[in-house]
Amino acid sequence: MALTDALTQLRDFLGERLSTAPALLQHHAQSESHIHANPPDAVAFPESTEEVARIATICASHAIPMIGWGAGTSLEGHALAVNGGVTIDFSRMDKVLAVYPEDMLVVVQPGLLRLRLNEELRDTGLFFPVDPGANASLGGMASTRASGTMAIRYGTMRDNVLGLEVVLAGGRTLRTGSCAPKSSAGYDLTALMVGSEGTLGLITELTLRLHGQPEAVVAGTCAFATMAQAVDCVIATIQSGIPLARIEFLDQASVAACNAYSGTTLPLTPQLMVEFHGTPAGVNEQAQRFGQIADDFGSRGFVWASAQEDRTALWKMRHAAYPAILASRPGASAIVTDVCVPISALAQAVEETRDDIDQSGIPGPILGHVGDGNFHAILLIDPENTQEIATAKALAHRMGERALALGGTITGEHGIGMGKLALMAAEHGPAWSVMGQIKRALDPHNLMNPGKLVPQK
Repeated sequence: MALTDALTQLRDFLGERLSTAPALLQHHAQSESHIHANPPDAVAFPESTEEVARIATICASHAIPMIGWGAGTSLEGHALAVNGGVTIDFSRMDKVLAVYPEDMLVVVQPGLLRLRLNEELRDTGLFFPVDPGANASLGGMASTRASGTMAIRYGTMRDNVLGLEVVLAGGRTLRTGSCAPKSSAGYDLTALMVGSEGTLGLITELTLRLHGQPEAVVAGTCAFATMAQAVDCVIATIQSGIPLARIEFLDQASVAACNAYSGTTLPLTPQLMVEFHGTPAGVNEQAQRFGQIADDFGSRGFVWASAQEDRTALWKMRHAAYPAILASRPGASAIVTDVCVPISALAQAVEETRDDIDQSGIPGPILGHVGDGNFHAILLIDPENTQEIATAKALAHRMGERALALGGTITGEHGIGMGKLALMAAEHGPAWSVMGQIKRALDPHNLMNPGKLVPQK
């Protein structure tokens, strides 16, 4: 009865923008990994903060769960309605609200996709650098504290979100942060919300830091005989202080999958993909210094791409690595791992992970943003094979435990969602229960994206 009453009230003011169509509900029950859930009871499509607040007020009055939905590109089941309820799809809240070029800031709605933001910024000489690969929504990226290929130079969403507008569980709206470059005024509620995965509130507006478009860009690929040589080259490059914009790693299996999927012809050996931003003289010097370091670690030579179209093709191939790896085993699903370790422990972590995967019999190409110690294994499984699923989950769990033992974290960018709850106590100890206390203080009836991130009791 409570659900029926809530849906009736929501339909009265949203009209056709509240849907219970089975196909649409099923669409919002999928994720881009192996994690799925039952569909929500309804999907709402708000167009303003006021509408989101009204949705939250109605849902709270009937104890109906609320789940934010951006582009649906998360990998740990963040946006799935595990307890039913109303999925709030932000695809109609996708506008650039204001650009402040002098302050290098932009204000956007949460449903705006990151690629479209940069298209709209093209004439300003500015760009937004956080690049997780997928064309994710900016609200979703803030909710998961996303990072990606350029985090080594420009930081993650944690570093590039200055302020938020958030609707809390009962419908109250608050603003966090400001347009000032820094502040010491009280608790940092912006930082609290960034990475909270929708468990504390629904983000309805973001103030983002922008960066100047570089005068010159040079990118390239560099082949190595072994994975250890490539990883050691990354460590030495970081320690040398070369200001890299990107440094990505692909193992041999990832290279083979990308070649087959994207039509590239990279040598079938471990590869580093690098990019430098700056002045023409600066990027040339940085590339030369990197080349010297790579030679010291047995590099098999470089293929450089300075033309825009060549760089675009190179990074398009890298961003397509996930579907490429999925396509390498037709019909497979994936358990996507995501750990981050100190740079000093990177070689050990990658090598031990590779050995563990090889002994398991599960295909598991390794790739990642190794410039900041973050790497992934894409564990390919037959979704109908319970033994493969169990083996892959055990592998992923051991990767998390290994990262913690080396002083790292169970996730560098994908977040926790439903998929990594089992490792949160090991990483945070008593601090995890404090996260639960914060959740209960802001959402005492557990209506905001229940079943994710925090202790479930």
